[in-house]
Amino acid sequence: MSTPATAKQLIEAAQQLRDNAGRLRFGPPVAHIYNPLEYAWELHEQYLRRFGGGPKRVVFLGMNPGPFGMVQTGVPFGEIRAVREWMKLDGKIIPPEKQHPKTRVLGFECARSEVSGRRLWGLFEEKFGAPERFFKEHFVANYCPLAFLEEGGANYAPERFNKVALERLYRVCDVHLKQILQVLDPQWVIGVGAFAAGRARAVAPERKIGQILHPSPACPASNRDWPGTVTGQLRALGVWK
Repeated sequence: MSTPATAKQLIEAAQQLRDNAGRLRFGPPVAHIYNPLEYAWELHEQYLRRFGGGPKRVVFLGMNPGPFGMVQTGVPFGEIRAVREWMKLDGKIIPPEKQHPKTRVLGFECARSEVSGRRLWGLFEEKFGAPERFFKEHFVANYCPLAFLEEGGANYAPERFNKVALERLYRVCDVHLKQILQVLDPQWVIGVGAFAAGRARAVAPERKIGQILHPSPACPASNRDWPGTVTGQLRALGVWK
């Protein structure tokens, strides 16, 4: 099966992001940096090749990889079951040499479930059934490809960086976001949470930008019927009927 032109462009953009982000360095409190576009590239490329045929009407944009989602699978919000059983993606994952003992890269052998990914992909599966029906008009990407961990193992969100570190990160990630929006030319960019929506507004003010409640269990509101809340938000925006 031939690869759509848009998917090829997404793959080239992701390779550029992988290399440029991989050269970034951050000091304390960040002790470990995971770049799944390096060690899980085979799966990420397969995701783009399978589902990156465009254009798309809606692009959902997350912030950065979660420890039990994209860190394990290389797929945005990549909860194990969703990637393996719903999308039916499979590929080689070569864990990085330097890992935090509390967050090991185990790939599909990881026993933990990424709650954010389970909620996000679970909503799409419930509404659309087959992944091909969802990806016909929709796509999911992350703004930043890197996951950051503190010395003790806690996840460090990019939004917590100081101004200098943020500007270095923005320079790399903004370029990639512009590229994928140019390739997919969506009517809507939906930030999954405030940070992603803010970057979308900064990078593409000419586009329709919306925001949905982040599915993380760390957000109390997300633990009360997240699918119903987000479906209502998307309908209110006019993204879904």
